[in-house]
Amino acid sequence: MKKVAILLLALGVLAGCSTFKGLGEDIQKGGQAIEKAATK
Repeated sequence: MKKVAILLLALGVLAGCSTFKGLGEDIQKGGQAIEKAATK
C-alpha cells in the first residue's frame, strides 16, 4: 500500500513540472524547506 502511495506522489510531482528544469527546481525548493525545518 505504501508503494502505491509513493508512486502516485512521484507521478503527481512529475506531472506538476513540465520539464526536467522544473523538476530540479522543485527538488531544490524541497531541500530548502527541509533545511529551514532542521535549523529551527
